[in-house]
Order: sequence, then C-alpha cells, then structure tokens
Amino acid sequence: MFGGLLDRVRGKAVTIPPLDGPLRANTAIDDAPALCEATAPDDLAFDGTSFLFSSGDTVQALPADGTGAPVPVARFDVAVTALAGAADGSVAVALDDGRIMIRGGARDGLALAPSDVGGLACPTALAFAGDGALLVCQGAAGRRPSDWVVDLMEKGASGSVWRIDLAAGRAARLAGDLAFPYGVLADAPGGGIVVAESWRHRLVRVPASGGAPVPVLARLPGYPARLAPAADGGAWLCLFAPRNRLIEFVLQEDAYRADMMRDVARPYWIAPALSSGSSFLEPLQCGGVKTMGIHKPWSPSRSYGLLVRLDRNLRPVASFHSRANGRRHGVTGAIERDGRVLVAAKGGSAILSLAAPS
Repeated sequence: MFGGLLDRVRGKAVTIPPLDGPLRANTAIDDAPALCEATAPDDLAFDGTSFLFSSGDTVQALPADGTGAPVPVARFDVAVTALAGAADGSVAVALDDGRIMIRGGARDGLALAPSDVGGLACPTALAFAGDGALLVCQGAAGRRPSDWVVDLMEKGASGSVWRIDLAAGRAARLAGDLAFPYGVLADAPGGGIVVAESWRHRLVRVPASGGAPVPVLARLPGYPARLAPAADGGAWLCLFAPRNRLIEFVLQEDAYRADMMRDVARPYWIAPALSSGSSFLEPLQCGGVKTMGIHKPWSPSRSYGLLVRLDRNLRPVASFHSRANGRRHGVTGAIERDGRVLVAAKGGSAILSLAAPS
C-alpha cells in the first residue's frame, strides 16, 4: 500500500528475476556444434527445401540436412531484419528501411512499403498464420530496427502488431502501445497470437482479430526476442540480452541517461548488447571485471546467450545458455525441424545445432 510512497524517499529497488529452476544456467549453447560461422546471423526460416538465415544485407541458405557451406540466395541494399517461411514455400523478408518482400509461393515478387503498414518502418519479426496472412511486429514508431537501443533508452512503448492479408492487400493493426514487440507466434497454444514484448520483459497474448494484449509470461530475466513453434505444441523463446542491475538503475535515472545518450558513442552506452568484452571503452560493473585473468561465468554482463523451451501452456521447461564468459551471445532466432533446433547467435556470429528435447 505504501510502497510507491516509500520508493520516493528510499529510491526504487532494483531487482532482477533469478536464473533458477528451468532457467538454471548451463553451457549448452557454447557446447553446441556450429553448422557455420556467419557475420551476425539474425533470423531463421525454412522454405520447404533449405534452412535460410539472414546475415547483414543477405539471405543465405543451408541444405535441408543443415550440413555444408551456406549459399547466398538474395542480397538487398539495406540490412535484413526478419524472416518467415510458409508451407507453400513463400518466404517473407523484412528490411531495415521498412520494406517487406515476398519471395516464392503464390505471392512471389510482392513488395510492401511502409505506407502499406501504417507508415511504420520498424519490422522486427514476421510469421505466417495458418490462413496465409502475414503477421508483422513493428518495434517502434519513428524508428528503424537497428535503432532498438535508442528506443529502450527512451523507454519507448510505440510498437504494434499487424495482420496483412496478402491476397487482398489489406493491413489491420491488432495491438498497439507495445514496448518493442520483437517476436510473434501465430496460431499460438491457447488461441490467438503470442507476442514477445522486449522492454517489458514478457510475453502477451493478442486475439487473432485484435484487442488488448493479456500477459501470459512475465518477469523474464532478459529481453525476449523471436518465438518459434516447437514440435510438441510448445514454443522456443530467444532472449537476446540479459537484464542487469546497472542497466535497470540507469533506466530510472532520466537526466543521467539523457546526458549519456548525447555525449557517449552508442556502442559504449550502459545498455544491453549482443556481444561484449571487445573494447576497454565498454562500461563495466563490479564483478564483471576479469580477476587474475579469469572472467567469471556468473558475473554481471551486458550480453548473454539464452534460448528457452516453453510447454503448451507457455511455461519454461528447459533452457540453453552461453554464460557471461561464453562466446555465443545475442540469441535472436531459432527454428525446430526433424528433431533439431537451429539457433542464430547474432553476437557470437554462428548458426548452432541443438538436439530437440524429447
């Protein structure tokens, strides 16, 4: 009852949910075999023949069995920000300038401009629904996907989720005022669609016809990214960076944060990162400094690798980690097929292969 009043006097407590239970730390992502090395691989899809992944301004293909060198299949003039595959072989490709391109399938060659999706140009995640409609997460109004850290530092909540009827060429907004939606699961367990809302560290359910989002999994220990269906009816959830007490504290300090954003180069902000430890200019937190040449795996970190398996009720049942001292951070995409899960470690510049739990 008096918590809000006391917070004004004592300061608001900074607490982070622990990595415990099914989220208990391990080294499964670092121990996983790499199918290939690639520059910042971001999202994954399947076109009916090959696994596809985005890397910078290219879409590359791996053979269906996941072996062999990747082959570029498409190149664009800006970075690719999301992929989605459909049963008919269609692949949707979202770009950093807001365009969405359809390759293959019945709508091959279709191009959607930002004006077709409410004038927005921040596509962060895509998914095809069972009826062939394309679901699109728009991370923020007035931003590009590559500006995600700016939106976080400004505490943005202007994101939205859209349903595009590709046959009719109509787009409908399903939900708005979201804090950077970064993943979407079509035809989700329990009905409707499920969206990963990054800055609020939660998953929410949105009715298929649109409406107010309802939280289904809250207080995540990191920033959720893309969702992918699991063969058992559950889902795979990527978390692209960990929550951190120092960052949470900075998010409470508006004046300091404004000065930091104005005076410090973006890579060195006190903010989440897809990878860390490559420059002495990066911000540090007590406990995150190497001691006697050793980086402790439990130390606080701006980056981390985490993939979570959710059951049919969208509850965590297993997790796969690259810890603070690991090298495969920034997990942004995953896809399951034929008993294997392919994982894009954007900060670790690798596509990894995990055996899907039975």
